[in-house]
Amino acid sequence: MVCSLVTAAVAAVLSTVAVAAEAATCGPNQKCPESAPCCSAYGQCGVGAYCLGGCDPKYSFSLNSCVPAPVCQSEDYQLNSLDDIAPIDEYLGDASEANWVASGQPVAYNDEAVLLTMAPETVGTLLATTHYVWYGRISATLTTSQGAGVVTAFIMMSDVKDEIDFEFVGVDLEHAQSNFYSQGVTNYNNGANLSVSNTVENVHTYTIDWTPDAITWIIDGDEMRTQKREDTWNSTANRFDFPQTPSRVMLSLWPAGLPSNGEGTIEWGGGLVDWNSEYMQNGYYYAMVNEVKVECYDPPRGANTTGDNSYVYNDYAATNDTVAIVDREVVLASLHATGDDPDIDPDATDDDEPSSTSSSSSQSTSAEVNTVPGVSGAGARSDENSASDDSDSGDSSDSGDSGNSASPSSSSGGSSGFSQGDGSTGGDENAAPGKPERILTGGSAVAIVVALVGLLVL
Repeated sequence: MVCSLVTAAVAAVLSTVAVAAEAATCGPNQKCPESAPCCSAYGQCGVGAYCLGGCDPKYSFSLNSCVPAPVCQSEDYQLNSLDDIAPIDEYLGDASEANWVASGQPVAYNDEAVLLTMAPETVGTLLATTHYVWYGRISATLTTSQGAGVVTAFIMMSDVKDEIDFEFVGVDLEHAQSNFYSQGVTNYNNGANLSVSNTVENVHTYTIDWTPDAITWIIDGDEMRTQKREDTWNSTANRFDFPQTPSRVMLSLWPAGLPSNGEGTIEWGGGLVDWNSEYMQNGYYYAMVNEVKVECYDPPRGANTTGDNSYVYNDYAATNDTVAIVDREVVLASLHATGDDPDIDPDATDDDEPSSTSSSSSQSTSAEVNTVPGVSGAGARSDENSASDDSDSGDSSDSGDSGNSASPSSSSGGSSGFSQGDGSTGGDENAAPGKPERILTGGSAVAIVVALVGLLVL
């Protein structure tokens, strides 16, 4: 299974954030309104951080509502402090100032690593890169957490919910679960267990090698599984159900075993979380991440390239042939701004009024909408959640040769873990994210792109 977003909460000290206005919801056949134009990974609408990482252009008010995604940068991230990590409620889109955004409470450990923490009454911690990857080789060196209902994850997640996963269930320390999704559509045939020695006691390097033609899951240099794109043809949707859009690197620790989660998620996670467990230290569960390496590959052949700064979508089909690389860069003036109106700032002086022509009308309502995903709720997780409109969304094109293959189709069905985000349209704001986008966060402090709602500190 896959936990798809969870950003969250956690650490020795948790600060509480006021709950914002009830958010409008978004999803298949329901776009966000102009007043709250950005659709978050949780299926809720807002401004500010809603328009940054995880903003889904398919269900936002317009394709320009989401801020352009910073292009891939090859980098060796030594995670030994919090200096390069920005809280989700402070990051405004300038990827030159921070390489990571956090929801929940990450903790620096002995100048050697960063801990993803998960304390009682939180939904854990999520770290996500500010730069996206459109094909590449991505490695994370880490140790996992353990215990019933406790899940550690290293995944690639796009704003339209293409996803590639390594997940680690805390009651099975001898396997890494590999999985992939296309636009959030659940397919129970996509997962496979990969053998590995004790994931808590032993440091391992997990690698995702992602090209336009295949995904390979690698552990400590050994290739464990390869999924070819040509084998993912979906004749119903007339496209390949293969991850193909720019994605962020995400690292998370989240509670599958919360009573508010669906029965399938709890069972998959090994049962309910024990908040008095011997596996907790300093009051929280933790996973330890030492290093993340990103090697960017070239864009796919025929990519629409007119610049070199950002990825944008030029069609709601949201397949790889609708992605463009452009020079446009956007940094929001405040958490009340959007990709459509990036200059909105309620605190601006008369000399610094927004330049956008629609800023005045948007600014008048900005105080009434939500600015940080997860603060007002993360969207419901439904174990019967079905994959929805992706079978006929937008054009039938996927990549240039979508019609040239006749591989077996990937069937979509109800999801029994986190919802992958495709059908999440609001709900209990105290519920942990569903299987969709992996992010843990809580109803308090920082929420990034996943179901957060409790206390967070990513």
